[in-house]
Amino acid sequence: MATTNVGSQQTQPVQPLAQPLQPLAQAVQQMVRPLPLAQPLQSLARPTVQQPMARPAVQQFEQAVMPQMAPPVANNPTVQQVASAPAAHPMMQQTPVQQALTKVQAPMPVQQMIRSERHLFSSSDDNVMMKQIQATHAPDGREVNVRPLLAVVEDILNRATPGIDALVNPNQADHLDALEDTHQIDFIGMLEALAYTIHKISCEISCKCSGGGDAHGTTLVLFNTLASYSWDAKVVLALAAFAVNYGEFWLVAQLYTTNQLAKSIALLKQLPDILEHNESLRPRLEALKLLIKAMLDVTKCIVHFKELPHQYISADAPVMSMALAHIPTAVYWTIRSVVACMSQMIGLIGLSHEYISSTSETWELSSLAHKLNNIHGHLQTQLELCNQYIDDRRHIEAYQTLVRLFETSHIDNMKILRAMIYAYDDLQPLYDGHSKKRVNLDVLRRKNVLLLISDLDISREELSMLEQMYNESRDHPNRAESHFEVVWLPIVDRSTPWSAQKQTQFETLQYQMPWYSVHHPSLLDPAVIRYIKEVWKFSKKPILVVLDPQGRVVSPNALHMMWIWGALAFPFTSAREDALWKEEAWRMELLIDGIDSNVIDWISEGKWICIFGGEDIDWIRKFTMEARRIAGLAGIQLELLYVGRSNPRERIRKNNTIIRNENLSHIWQDITSIWFFWVRIESMLYSKMQHGKTVENDQIMQEIMTMLSFDGSDQGWALISKGSGGPNEIARGRGETMLNAVTAYDAWKDKVVTKGFVPALNDHLHEIHTPHHCNRLILPGTIGAIPEMVVCAECGRPMEKYIMYRCCID
Repeated sequence: MATTNVGSQQTQPVQPLAQPLQPLAQAVQQMVRPLPLAQPLQSLARPTVQQPMARPAVQQFEQAVMPQMAPPVANNPTVQQVASAPAAHPMMQQTPVQQALTKVQAPMPVQQMIRSERHLFSSSDDNVMMKQIQATHAPDGREVNVRPLLAVVEDILNRATPGIDALVNPNQADHLDALEDTHQIDFIGMLEALAYTIHKISCEISCKCSGGGDAHGTTLVLFNTLASYSWDAKVVLALAAFAVNYGEFWLVAQLYTTNQLAKSIALLKQLPDILEHNESLRPRLEALKLLIKAMLDVTKCIVHFKELPHQYISADAPVMSMALAHIPTAVYWTIRSVVACMSQMIGLIGLSHEYISSTSETWELSSLAHKLNNIHGHLQTQLELCNQYIDDRRHIEAYQTLVRLFETSHIDNMKILRAMIYAYDDLQPLYDGHSKKRVNLDVLRRKNVLLLISDLDISREELSMLEQMYNESRDHPNRAESHFEVVWLPIVDRSTPWSAQKQTQFETLQYQMPWYSVHHPSLLDPAVIRYIKEVWKFSKKPILVVLDPQGRVVSPNALHMMWIWGALAFPFTSAREDALWKEEAWRMELLIDGIDSNVIDWISEGKWICIFGGEDIDWIRKFTMEARRIAGLAGIQLELLYVGRSNPRERIRKNNTIIRNENLSHIWQDITSIWFFWVRIESMLYSKMQHGKTVENDQIMQEIMTMLSFDGSDQGWALISKGSGGPNEIARGRGETMLNAVTAYDAWKDKVVTKGFVPALNDHLHEIHTPHHCNRLILPGTIGAIPEMVVCAECGRPMEKYIMYRCCID
């Protein structure tokens, strides 16, 4: 027997065996063509149709040679792997025919696949290819609306791309809902104009992929055919051409078991082999589905870029120019993937069972899908940046439009309201709290409109008092002060997702309100929210913006007027506010008006009234007992009322219970009344500040500051007045001072006879007053403008400013 030198591969073949195999070896060598790796990227689009045709010769060779050979060193050894293996048996020595067989055995050698992978993702090769592609781009200016065509293509691909189960039971395949009617005149006309181009591309793809040309060359031919179209039209037309072939292929496969015509065509295409061996095809079909999905994703993203509004973003915008620079590459790889998918579909025709399990096709499809997914991720990021850029430009434009509208005179308020709430007529933007139905903006035409602006955390107390005042105004519809409507504008944080919990919270509030409200917070444009925050200074606390029948702002926040005077402040103008203050004096009616009817009755009966507050229950017990004692000694009718503290909390509730159980004084059982008492005093402060009043030039302002400083201290306090007497009939002081004064009644009781009870008490308070004191004033920073300087209500010196953060929960 002749020997073989493995290292040099000089072989003297065994004559009896070589003669029968010589013609077969020549046929195999003719069948195997060297891969021209110098041509860019051709290996990945290697047509699979050629390889099944060679299988019968390979099978004959395997039957003749392989039984005489020892098991291979590796599953699919390459020539280099076999050459390096030790020659343990003479039959392990390879002849040139065996070397050729090894090349045929491996669908694509590992080293070649690695070189192709590197070639696929090589940036330098991409640059060379893109220069070729850019050279074919010669658009003639025609505009093609590809959106309806893409919808049809997507429907075809989604319906035609089956799962493995659908191959066995086509009737069980999931289908999308039917497309909307796309047969409009414009769409039909567009299809007529593009039908020839789609058919031409479809034929070119089928011909080139069947003939075994390299993928890049085939892709370049398609770009030459599509030279006169824009980038988005190129990719959609190529995808449409593929969808025609792809859809026809799977239409036959799906109808194979139910339609005789489809069955006959399937037999000619040898589709029964695919149906019988669907499990072996599973990896390749799944890879095909993933690649088609990636192709659709990239295509839709490219179309989205084309549809961006040019009035808000130009090609010169940095975010847009960066995206446009990558679109040609995305179009190339999508059309390149179309060629690869078509090659795979042609390769399935007449595919034999032995070749079905090949993995090279799956690797090729997966590699392209990976490439397209990376491209899609990058384009999607750029698209989001472009949309953000457009939104910013739109918001700026809408904001500037809103500013101009409020600076312009109008015959009614509809332009303003549409700009604020909803500018379109396709839905009813308001919810009527009375009828619980949706209504149009026309219900507000030429009416005084109060815009209640708040977030979803508007307090129960605020809502309750507003509802009470609103209902009272409706009790007298013929009065002028009832001629207004309220609309709630809910301001929500759009940086956080709208959740089911927020929806429930919004609907609960909306249902409780008897006035109008926006149907949903999303109907308020971000530009409107910006205007509300920047111009009307909305931060956290609710505001009440008043628009007259022509849409002019007569008050940027009338909530203070509403708290002080209710509907009597109508039409809520600054002039009306000034007129109401001129009629007021510091008296008990101003403090208690609208809160407690019993107090009004005491005033009309000429009784002495003492209101007091604080949280120290020991001081409350001592003070109320002494006050009752001296009232009896002085022979006056004294009524005591506990008003707690601002921001009433659990401790105030406990004090109320103790005071009621021990019968120390009257109380407001409803905590809302206590809250409202202090809110009205705060409202008086800001109302006076808006009119330029200070402690130095306004008596009411001085008393307001004193009351607020009482509430800011840790001590109790008390105020005593007779009936509707003015400031000269009011005595007030801090807790210990007032307790000492009433305890020492014997020291000033003689003056009560000559001067009266309140003047005598005031004289004694001045006598025991010490120059050393510490007043503390707490102003909510979320309401109105905080004054730069506040003077002490007792000594008139400027107070130091500190910042305090306080939680509303005990």
